[in-house]
Amino acid sequence: MADKIKRSYKFSKNFYDDALTQNKWWSRLYFKLFWGGVDDNEIARKVLSWIPDDFEGKMLDVPVGTAVFTVDKYKRMKKADITCVDYSQDMLDRARYRFSEAKITDIKTLQGDVGAMIFHDESFDFILCMNGLHVFPDKDKAYSEILRTLKPGGEFLACFYVAGEKRISDWLVNSVLTRMGWFTPPFDTVDDVRRRLEPHYDIIDFNVEGAMLYFRAKKR
Repeated sequence: MADKIKRSYKFSKNFYDDALTQNKWWSRLYFKLFWGGVDDNEIARKVLSWIPDDFEGKMLDVPVGTAVFTVDKYKRMKKADITCVDYSQDMLDRARYRFSEAKITDIKTLQGDVGAMIFHDESFDFILCMNGLHVFPDKDKAYSEILRTLKPGGEFLACFYVAGEKRISDWLVNSVLTRMGWFTPPFDTVDDVRRRLEPHYDIIDFNVEGAMLYFRAKKR
């Protein structure tokens, strides 16, 4: 499974950004047909707006992907201590190049597995997880590691695909995206995510658009 994920993101690195940001006609058509016109750009803006530009603490971004949604935000966050992790070296190389082009020199970038992170307990004030939880093979470990490394009072911010909300999206995920290695089952439903969060977090914001969920939750 791990090798399949690496291969899939190596294969997609040249069109990954266009697909997510809907910069091409085919990507806009893809989102209209299979995702009900959900705008990833707008969801990313909403999630990132929950982090103040003048934030001065420690933040983890996992998976960073190519940083296509975050580079402009991070350029404004001049006081933050930001660490970016991704399992795919190809995605990480793209993120590093993007940070370099934007003249952002103080972000730490690491190749690593969200299910076995190297960080100490209660290391971060914010943990950002954009378009990751539908990819991670062991979701129990991912949630556990995020909880472990987040400080009490820290915030967990995420957006990702959830099953059972839109039939055409479920078909695409199960018939194409999973087979290609871009998504990894099993997939949580909205209720599954609430059950994961509620014992450990106060849910501040929780939204579903089409088959995409995004939330803001504070660790108790």
